[in-house]
Amino acid sequence: MTDDELLRYSRQILLPEFDIEGQERLREAHALIIGLGGLGSAVAMYLAAAGVGMLTLVDFDTVDLSNLQRQIIHRTTAIGQAKVESARDTLLALNPLISVATIQKSLDEAELLEQIQQADVVVDACDNLPTRLAINAACVQSGKPLVSGAAIRWEGQVLVWRPDGEGGCYRCLYRDAVMNPETCAQTGILAPVVGVIGSLQAVEAIKVLTGIGETLTGRLLLLDAKRMEWRTMKIRRWPACPVCGEQFKSSRLSSNPESSMIAPTENY
Repeated sequence: MTDDELLRYSRQILLPEFDIEGQERLREAHALIIGLGGLGSAVAMYLAAAGVGMLTLVDFDTVDLSNLQRQIIHRTTAIGQAKVESARDTLLALNPLISVATIQKSLDEAELLEQIQQADVVVDACDNLPTRLAINAACVQSGKPLVSGAAIRWEGQVLVWRPDGEGGCYRCLYRDAVMNPETCAQTGILAPVVGVIGSLQAVEAIKVLTGIGETLTGRLLLLDAKRMEWRTMKIRRWPACPVCGEQFKSSRLSSNPESSMIAPTENY
């Protein structure tokens, strides 16, 4: 580790459970971030600042004026620019020691699976349920850890799935999934809420990558910012889950109907 790295990450390295070993794990790690909206903004900036060596950013969209209230990775001068390009520029200005790859498109089933298989952790920062379920199915199929976040109005949630964990996956949480739930474009979103949830996703991703601490595996963390109340719910594996249930453990992603539910959408 260079002198510049030691100085840049010194406050993190000072953590006794982190130390240089933890920082080196981050430097060698690869995080896939799907969605560069409000959640993805906070996730990407904190993972870049923390020193995650490789970030792959996926988003089909371009920066719009209405995004700037909460998507803090983008600037007014970036309006009309691809979100992944705007985000890459911000991240490399923040930390030139990392590498950033960009994908400006909606991934189909095969492309999604390929990208997930190359990552050490997947961060779901999208804002529609079909895409979240597709990402979840691909992560379970690939055995890759998933940090999923969502936010709307004054509320937010974070869930972690790991192949070595005992808890349920995202599909276990939404057994009777509605494919067209409300979005922030319809009901609104308080800007700092996505920042809080995205920051927590970054914390969980760092814990997954370093092996430090206890992740939210098998637990759903819920925030009601209007009342400033936190709740935690246990997420048990649903035996009949079409993704991770007992009878589906040996199934391939191509046989999972949710693997093709990838839809472009406006991100948080």
